[in-house]
Amino acid sequence: MKTKVKPKASINIVTLGCSKNLVDSEVLYTQLKGNGLEVTHEAKKDTASIVVVNTCGFIDNAKQESIDTILRYVDAKEAGKIDKLYVTGCLSHRYKDDLEKEIPLVDAFFGTNELPRLLKALKADYKHELVGERFLTTPAHFAYLKIAEGCDRPCSFCAIPIMRGKHVSRNMDELVLEANSLAKKGTKELILIAQDLTFYGLDLKGGQTGGRKLKELLERLSDVNGIEWIRLQYAYPAGFPLEILDTMAERENICRYLDMPLQSGSDAMLKHMRRGITREKTEALIETIREKVPGIALRTTLISGYPGETEADFEETYSFVERMRFDRLGIFNYSHEENTHAYSVEDNVPEEVKQERSDEIMALQQTISEELNQAKVGQTVKVLVDRKESGYFVGRTEFDSPEVDNEVLIPAEQYARLGDFVHVKINKAEEFDLYGDIVNI
Repeated sequence: MKTKVKPKASINIVTLGCSKNLVDSEVLYTQLKGNGLEVTHEAKKDTASIVVVNTCGFIDNAKQESIDTILRYVDAKEAGKIDKLYVTGCLSHRYKDDLEKEIPLVDAFFGTNELPRLLKALKADYKHELVGERFLTTPAHFAYLKIAEGCDRPCSFCAIPIMRGKHVSRNMDELVLEANSLAKKGTKELILIAQDLTFYGLDLKGGQTGGRKLKELLERLSDVNGIEWIRLQYAYPAGFPLEILDTMAERENICRYLDMPLQSGSDAMLKHMRRGITREKTEALIETIREKVPGIALRTTLISGYPGETEADFEETYSFVERMRFDRLGIFNYSHEENTHAYSVEDNVPEEVKQERSDEIMALQQTISEELNQAKVGQTVKVLVDRKESGYFVGRTEFDSPEVDNEVLIPAEQYARLGDFVHVKINKAEEFDLYGDIVNI
């Protein structure tokens, strides 16, 4: 009589939230693959026997999406479609005790720094020899490179330090090794991410500046053969390391692009938010950045309806955005987060007012963006082709990060390959998109 062989366990990783979470999922995937396990990421069909949900716990909407996703897979488990369900990431780290009580059908919850424990639950070992290796969930031509974990900033509204801990820089040699490995596999663009890039190296020994080492890291990554674009995201304005601006201006493969969340243009709000900077100093910093790196695209994010935000505070922020004319801008409605400094004060701005203010800022930014885009008509720009859809090749300039920024649309009847750079002459512009034709240079 033949013994029935049980199918080999397969694991599906589901990622929610930001690019930093995505990198964590990629590291988990790489480790599982290195252990010889069958793994998928965001599988379209529920055929895996084990599901790992990597959650986000940043603001209310993200937390709700995480809960809904967990409950979806709880239902799948009850229906016998999956055998095991594990939850990791920020929400799991922050609310582990509550989640264990409320959703007991989850087999185990893990925090953001418990990869070895999660691997053990999945019957895998942490393999140190895989450091620097990464399976990419993004198209092969671009990759997020997380250079640090956690945050030491005291911002009153932010729960990230609760979920991610104190700032810890990754070893520079390890980062360069990873960049080289990615480049050999076809990665052309590195997007540097962290809770705060500017703190990189403060906890490491040596370095050119004896403290922050972002400049040194940029120089070493810039020397990696095959990397044509290096993009900086999430730079904190207070104590900004001005020395990196010279490097950005000197190195052709460092994009003239900077994502610098500013949160408000009101001095009163900046003080309450514990941002460590005034509007005047912020404007001076922006002026310096634009002077030292001509043509740079600045992206920022703002918060609408922080506790105590008056109409006058909002008008200050509106005027600030009008004057600064950011190339890219996003705005979030304030979310009242437990155990943050701001949680001790009343969340007294009505939700409808928060939304009205967000809408006003975005309407202003739409006008600014359209004006800036119209000025590009007739110019020829270098474009990295990301995908093909709806009759167009869709790509980005050095001034645009994936998913959050503007795109360049090229008629699909023209010849382009995904992951290649092409030169495009812009012939039409809209608020957030450019249209053009490929030209030979």
